[in-house]
Amino acid sequence: MLHKAFYDSPIGRLEIVGSELGICSVRKVEPGDWQRSSDFPLALDCVRQLDEYFHHERQRFDLPIDWSGAPSFNRAVWEELLKIPYGHTTSYLAIAEKLHNPKAVRAVGQASRSNPIAIIVPCHRVIAKSGDLQGYFYGLDVKRKLLELENPLSFAAQGSLF
Repeated sequence: MLHKAFYDSPIGRLEIVGSELGICSVRKVEPGDWQRSSDFPLALDCVRQLDEYFHHERQRFDLPIDWSGAPSFNRAVWEELLKIPYGHTTSYLAIAEKLHNPKAVRAVGQASRSNPIAIIVPCHRVIAKSGDLQGYFYGLDVKRKLLELENPLSFAAQGSLF
């Protein structure tokens, strides 16, 4: 059985879906997509941890994850994403190299794009090897906001200091 909870975050309303095994998805939904939240403890814990993250009180999530049914390559990429420290970034190429397949840069990008558990599995921390922000399923402005939240000195928007 799947359980849902909702969290109004600085980047928009997030829908959290959890199973008995763990968190299955965290995704942005439209404000009108509101449904009654479950009182499932795992979903409520996820809401609490996301709130702590957005209030600079949490840098690592401590939640079980349910990736049942996901392709093994995607799961391998997502496992690498979990290793990227808070406030840091890596490149799609670096992840492909860690998977011993440096030619799989585009496949890593596609797996990152299909990550069902936004923020908790931090695909927003993956950038181009040139340092440019590339690809994020919620847009580069949301990616920049998340990176700025984690590392304001490196990712502040131009002119935001004045």
